[in-house]
Amino acid sequence: MHEVSLAGGILKIVEDAAQREQFTRVTRLHLEAGSLSGVEVRALRFALETMAPGTCLENAQLDIDTPPGQGWCMRCGVGVELVSRGDACPHCGGYQIQPTSGTELRVVDMMVEDD
Repeated sequence: MHEVSLAGGILKIVEDAAQREQFTRVTRLHLEAGSLSGVEVRALRFALETMAPGTCLENAQLDIDTPPGQGWCMRCGVGVELVSRGDACPHCGGYQIQPTSGTELRVVDMMVEDD
């Protein structure tokens, strides 16, 4: 389950920001895990909730969006929406599609408090 490692990296990003920006608590954390990122959102949420106690993420609301993937079909030269890697182009049926978005896992924003 690589989501535990990803959750640890997200926690590090948040804690580094807390130290740098001088806040003590995150009330809301907004993440984006694209549908082509390979991230199991439920597992990531569980890992973050498990790691949160005793950190600035304790009791934070976790919002995780999963935007659809986008790709460029090299065969017919159009942009297409992708539900998963390996999908065929809906226009030509070809499989020569280069993902262009939806592969990212990122912290979008967070709401914070200073005690």
